[in-house]
Amino acid sequence: MLRKNLADLARSDLDGRRVLIRVDYNVPLTEDGAVSDDTRVRATLPTLRHVLECGGRPVLLSHLGRPKGQVVPSMSLAPVASVLEEELGAPVRFVPSTDTDEAVIASKNLGPGEVLLLENTRFLPGETTNEPAVAERFARLGDVFVNDAFGSTHRAHASVVGVAGFMRPAVAGFLVQRELEALSGLRLAVGRPFVVILGGAKIGDKIGLLETFLGRADSVLIGGAMANTFLSAMGASTGRSLVEQDAVPVAGRFLATGGERLVLPTDLVVADPGAPDASDAIVVPAEAVPPELAALDIGPDSRETFAAIVREAKTVFWNGPMGLFEKPGFDAGTVSVARATAECTAAGGLTVIGGGDSAAAIRQAGLSDAVSHVSTGGGASLEYLAAGSLPGIEALDPA
Repeated sequence: MLRKNLADLARSDLDGRRVLIRVDYNVPLTEDGAVSDDTRVRATLPTLRHVLECGGRPVLLSHLGRPKGQVVPSMSLAPVASVLEEELGAPVRFVPSTDTDEAVIASKNLGPGEVLLLENTRFLPGETTNEPAVAERFARLGDVFVNDAFGSTHRAHASVVGVAGFMRPAVAGFLVQRELEALSGLRLAVGRPFVVILGGAKIGDKIGLLETFLGRADSVLIGGAMANTFLSAMGASTGRSLVEQDAVPVAGRFLATGGERLVLPTDLVVADPGAPDASDAIVVPAEAVPPELAALDIGPDSRETFAAIVREAKTVFWNGPMGLFEKPGFDAGTVSVARATAECTAAGGLTVIGGGDSAAAIRQAGLSDAVSHVSTGGGASLEYLAAGSLPGIEALDPA
């Protein structure tokens, strides 16, 4: 998907102009409304600094949560403004509206070196349905459009797709460009062996990815609750494990076509699903989970098998944890895969983490800097890898 990016614009394209930048500040907040993880904020800093250095005046749009077209105070972007100001080292003004005259006036009054952050775009009816009138009002806020919200590029929303139809130039920011370059490496020029690791709960979200990579990868390792659905399709006893019943036939189809490339756990760590930790957990064969227990992690033999395959890879894509890694004692499988992925990277492999829980898991293991790329967009990265296109990228100027 060859599209223009920020580096393709001359300084004169930005100097003194309002640069409307769609960012992804959908950050987690604590109960008292503070930002608990600023990873997505920091990821946009190269784009913001470049615009400021070129004399541009950044005006930022983002969503937070799912307020469904209503004003929900607990989903305001106001707390993000102070975090951004501290990280960027530049004044950040916040306006508690988005497509209003107040917002337009604030954008025009923005001084050199200042940044304007506007309120949650999803407070507006018509944002998620890409209403042209909403997109046109967004376009009043800037002279140049930059999409630097990779985590939202798979959404055909007014602030992602619609607004680009009313603004030129419309280009990708540095974050989006980095994401596309890393993910394109998995689609186009893959070193062998190529290993895909999939976990998490749902097969339904990853059918396209499975179809794409079962025909291209040398090994597809399945862990987490997703593995339970595959095991159920094989007729195994899954006890109280989380199984996506509607997807059992789909899992059966993949089992029939995947052959030896599809690698499932051979043992599992099981416990009462309501247990606070792993103190009463036991290890059982993957096909024999006791009726009263649930699989909450892959077992030690599976950890060794998965890690050995990953360490020998030249290319790795990982999306989804191997178990309930957030709960004490059930993170061993996920940590084992994270360490093996880091070892693969150190040996010269290309390793890409597909966002979401995988990104949280690699951070929890302290290995974010030990892999090639950690995506900021879970759903967007999966859709791009499966389909090779994203609505928010297609809306930008061709290169």
